[in-house]
Amino acid sequence: MQTIDPKELRVAFSSYPTGVTVVTARRADGTPVGFTANSFSSVSLDPPLLLVCPGKFLSSYSAFAECTRFAVNVLAQGQDDIADVFARSKGDRFAQVAHRIDAHGLPLINNAAAQFSCQTHRSIPMGDHSILIGQVLEFTQNDPLGLGYGGGRYLNLAPQLAAE
Repeated sequence: MQTIDPKELRVAFSSYPTGVTVVTARRADGTPVGFTANSFSSVSLDPPLLLVCPGKFLSSYSAFAECTRFAVNVLAQGQDDIADVFARSKGDRFAQVAHRIDAHGLPLINNAAAQFSCQTHRSIPMGDHSILIGQVLEFTQNDPLGLGYGGGRYLNLAPQLAAE
C-alpha cells in the first residue's frame, strides 16, 4: 500500500479545476461566519440538495456542524479578493466584503455568480471534514461566470470564452 503524503495529495486534487464558493452561516449567538470552499457540488434536483465540506480545522467549524441554515455563494470571476478574505483573514471578514442578509438571516456576498440559501438536511462527520448537505430554499443566478480554481491558482475563463 502506498504511503499518502497529504501535501502531495492536495496538489494532485488541485489538478481538477473547480469553482470557488464562500459558505456562510450564523453562530448560535447570531454572529456571521464564513469560509472559502471549492468542495461544493449539486446532489439532487428533486428534492433540491447540494453539499459542501467544511474542514474540522476551521475556527468556525462548530457553527457549520451545528447550523440549521447556511448559504453557498458561488463567487464570480474577479472576486478573487473575496475568496482570499474568507480563506486567510482573521477577525470580522464581513466588514471587509459587501454583503446583504437574505430573508432567512443568512449573509450573501454581493455580485456573486449564484447564491443558494439552504436548510441543513444532514451533517455527516467524515475524516478531517464534514459533509454538510443542504436543501435549497431559494437561489439566485446572475450573469457573471463563476470564479475557477486549479493548480493552486484562480482561473479566469472569460478570455478563452471570448476567443471562441
